[in-house]
Parts: sequence; structure tokens; C-alpha cells
Amino acid sequence: MRKKLFVLASILILVLAGCGNNDEKSNESNELRKVSFALDWMPNTNHTGIYVAKEKGYFEDAGLDVDILLPGEVGSGQLVATGKADFGINYQESLMMARNEGLPLVSVTAIMQHNTAGYASPAEKNITEPADLAGKVYGANLSPLGEATMKTMMEGSGVGIEDIQSTNIGDSDFFVAIQRDIDFSLVFQGWTGIEAEIRDIDLNMMYLKDYAEGLDYYTPIIATSEKLIEKDPALVKDFIHAAVKGYEFAIENPAEAAEILMNQVPDLNEELVMKSQEWLSPRYQDDAERFGIQEKVRYEKVRDFMIENDLIEADFDVDKAFTNEFLPE
Repeated sequence: MRKKLFVLASILILVLAGCGNNDEKSNESNELRKVSFALDWMPNTNHTGIYVAKEKGYFEDAGLDVDILLPGEVGSGQLVATGKADFGINYQESLMMARNEGLPLVSVTAIMQHNTAGYASPAEKNITEPADLAGKVYGANLSPLGEATMKTMMEGSGVGIEDIQSTNIGDSDFFVAIQRDIDFSLVFQGWTGIEAEIRDIDLNMMYLKDYAEGLDYYTPIIATSEKLIEKDPALVKDFIHAAVKGYEFAIENPAEAAEILMNQVPDLNEELVMKSQEWLSPRYQDDAERFGIQEKVRYEKVRDFMIENDLIEADFDVDKAFTNEFLPE
């Protein structure tokens, strides 16, 4: 009898120990992985899908605890390239130039299918085509990319880039600057353009993409590093699937998505967020077969524009600059 009791007790101990181990393993498996995501600018409707994925638990469902990093002195591209952030907002043109300088960035999702940036000017200045820029003041210092962009837009207009003045307005408010210092500047319609409508300011927009296929960048995009893709492709896939789900929600539910963004970032202007989201949501996917997809031919056209203007080397490899492999089917 004692022997039987001893055996039963031993079995019970083993069973309980096994349950304890299972609980411990379960707890370990349920622990969320820390992931950092760097913004390019202060929170706005380009970022809505990330905030939706965080608020609605899509990241958590994927086993991720995502920390959204606000912009600082170091840009998001540098943070991602050096491993100080796992993912970040970037732009196709910036990423390609960074890769040309040796930064191992890879675009893994296109947030916007087409470039919504353009040269904006008050309607009363009558700037409606590149020829009208002659003698006007541009609100930024012309970087090599900015100079190449403007030069490309002005081809065939009879006006040269030397006919335009430029001044750096720094962090000055666009709407103050156009009343005081400048005639036009580069803005995104989905934010500054919408704010102009709210302020009842009539702007003329010359969209970059309308003047050359090489200016129709995927902008913005989500980027990560070659190192993270090689080291942990499952993490990249989990993050991107959850982020895509957030943007797909914003496409289908712009008003609710805007409310989520405002709940997460209460200092934002409610009217601006609501109207901007309404304008942007159908443009996230636009004419693409699915959200986030990127086409090689688009990268090749941007590459050709950049090579022609000595912005990148002639042997630039577009295949290494982006991938669609982590997008949901």
C-alpha cells in the first residue's frame, strides 16, 4: 500500500510539475516583443495606420509591443539604418539616396501609391505652370535633389533654374511665409493643402508627378534594415501584416481612423485631421491591386531620373532597395 501511495504521489508531483512548466512556457510565449517605429515628422495622417494598429490591438495580436518614436535630431532613416529603430517612415527618393551612400535601408511597404507633393502658391500670384516661376522666390534652399526636381519640371518651359530665387524659411509656418517672404514652396496636399482649404486660402498646386514619371515617388514608405530582414524575417512579416491591417482599416473607415489618431495624439487639430484623412484614405492604395505594393518599373524610373542628375551611381541596384515579400497576399 505504501508503495502504491508513493508511486501515485510521484505521478502527481510529475503532473503538477509538468503543468507548471507548461504555464511557464505559455507565459514566455505570450510575452510581447518590443519593436520601435520612428516617425519622420510629427504625427499626422500619413501615420494613421500605425496608430490604428496600435489602438485596435493588431500589433498585440501579432505578439508585438510597438513603441512609436517621435522625430528628433537624428532622422528616421539614420535610426533604422543603425539599428536604433526597427522600422521607420521614409521616402523612396530619400531611401535610394541613402542606399547610394551605403545605408542598408529597404522599403517594405508603400504608404502612398503616388507622390502627392507639389509646388504650392497663393492663387493671386498666378503661378500655374513652370514658366510662371521666373522671378519668383522659392521657400527653401535648393538641395541637389530639389534642384534636380525643379530643373526636371521646368524642362521645355523656356525658364531656367537660374531665373528663380530661393530662401530658407526653416521651420517658419508656410502660411506666414507666403504672406511675407516667399511666392511658393513644396508641400504635401494631404496636409498643408487641406489646411489651406480650412483657412480659406486658395492655393495653386503643381504636382511633381504630373511633370515626369521619375518624380512620382512612393512617398511615404515604411523602411527597415537589411540586417533585420536577414536576422528576423518573421518579425518583419508580423509587423508589416499588422501595419497593413491598420492602413486597410483607415481606407475603409476614414472617420473612425481619424478619431483614433486624435485619441492617440490629442494636440492635433481635429478639423484638419478629419478632412485630411478623408482626402488621404482613398489615396493610400489608389490604383494599386493591394495596399503597400511597390513596382520595380517605378523604382527604375526614379533611378533613371537620379542617375541623369548625378544623385546616385549608375550601377544602383533597385532590386535591393525594396521588397514586397512581407506584404499579406
